[in-house]
Amino acid sequence: MSTRRRTLLKVIVLGDSGVGKTSLMNQYVHKKFSQQYKATIGADFVTKELLIDDRLVTLQIWDTAGQERFQSLGVAFYRGADCCVLVYDVNVMRSFDTLDNWHEEFLKQATPSDPRTFPFILLGNKIDIDGGNSRVVSEKKAKDWCASKGNIPYFETSAKEDYNVDPAFLSIAKIALANEREQDIYFQGIPEAASESEQRGGCAC
Repeated sequence: MSTRRRTLLKVIVLGDSGVGKTSLMNQYVHKKFSQQYKATIGADFVTKELLIDDRLVTLQIWDTAGQERFQSLGVAFYRGADCCVLVYDVNVMRSFDTLDNWHEEFLKQATPSDPRTFPFILLGNKIDIDGGNSRVVSEKKAKDWCASKGNIPYFETSAKEDYNVDPAFLSIAKIALANEREQDIYFQGIPEAASESEQRGGCAC
């Protein structure tokens, strides 16, 4: 029996503090939701394994503190990301207005080989609040923003109700995997003798 190739995908989750980044991750990985709000300090990650097209994929999902003072987490945090997830709260206009900043910050720090095609995905979270009556960002507004960024996928989610969380992360994994495959093609010219650290290392400038 052939051994399945295991793929590690690094996913970075960005957005203002309090939009539910940690809750979404905990709901997806642990199927748990906590009413208590605890701010993430710095950065933390969780992993989840899934099978996509007969490939074992380990999603390494990095959670960041949304506070501005943690925005400069350094290049090492962003480097090697296969997908970036932007999260906002549909009930808080400011969290939507800052998406441009998060998008730019990621591209500036991660410096992907082609910023125009790097995979992003947008999640509009907390759609359960007040039965949807307190939402201030319409689905159309969010989709228009996604269209302006090269038609990035959009999901509306509720970490509390576990609504659309699995489909959103499955889409994230598939997008990241497709991007990683393209990177594979890009790296095929590197001789096998080079160690992984040499391949990944190189100039840090």
